[in-house]
Amino acid sequence: MAFFLETLFGGLMAGMLYSLVALGFVLIFKASGVFNFSQGAMVLFAALAMARFAEWFPQWTGTSSQILNNLLAFLAAGLLMAIVAWLIERLVLRYLVNQEGTTLLMATLGIGYFLDGIGQTIFGSDIYTIDIGMPKEPIFAFSSIFPGGLLLNKEDLYAALIAALLVTLLSIFFQKTKTGRALRAVADDHQAAQSIGIPLNRIWVIVWCVAGVVALVAGMIWGSKLGVQFSLTTVALRALPVVILGGLTSVPGAIIGGLIIGVGEKLSEVFLGPYVGGGIEIWFAYVLALVFLLIRPQGLFGEKIIDRV
Repeated sequence: MAFFLETLFGGLMAGMLYSLVALGFVLIFKASGVFNFSQGAMVLFAALAMARFAEWFPQWTGTSSQILNNLLAFLAAGLLMAIVAWLIERLVLRYLVNQEGTTLLMATLGIGYFLDGIGQTIFGSDIYTIDIGMPKEPIFAFSSIFPGGLLLNKEDLYAALIAALLVTLLSIFFQKTKTGRALRAVADDHQAAQSIGIPLNRIWVIVWCVAGVVALVAGMIWGSKLGVQFSLTTVALRALPVVILGGLTSVPGAIIGGLIIGVGEKLSEVFLGPYVGGGIEIWFAYVLALVFLLIRPQGLFGEKIIDRV
């Protein structure tokens, strides 16, 4: 029982991190109705900026406080992502208003390749580390219930708490604020939103800024765990089954989908892997996503589209 719970908790922690990356896809889709293929590049670009600023600020400020330097690096990287969002709207999106979804999709592909290249040109292509002070040593919990306790990773616990807090704030933003409701209106119909006075360009800047901050938090956490390297762009691919499962238009769906994928990967690898030779964790999420596409294409919490003729 203790081993099962350890595997379950590990899956939940991984699932929260998947949800964090999937949120970037959901945010852009809710505002523009297009799948953002540049999300992985945004995660890498934000993580590179955070890592390099964390190295440069001690030299610029002369302070040895890691907390202060990390805070300054996070704020500087967040400001940089806001500038990137403004440039994306100014130079790309405003010329594609009311265009076909395929056109916007190809635009996000171009943005992704550009961010990959410019990020490594500015910040370098070496493998960098991000030390945000999260403890990496494991802990033994519930020792009074289970002999020897449950082995839990402290870093995963802290990362999951950060992801949960960000998800909660975004859910409140979309449900309770005027801007959040405007984002949903823009996603439904660009022309109708403009006709009732919703400033489409400003809304797109806001949502790309929010998606940039989400990418920064995701890059910071994944960079702390894996190091900041080019492979971070592939983290977005691991989040694709999450948005398919939860629904492209649902913030809560990104959370639930991430948890299901995370737990499913860990449990299948541990309990089914020995019977099939292992490797289930690599493809389990994609097979599950394929099943959902066949049975419920809009996902668990996605909006079902009904076309009347």
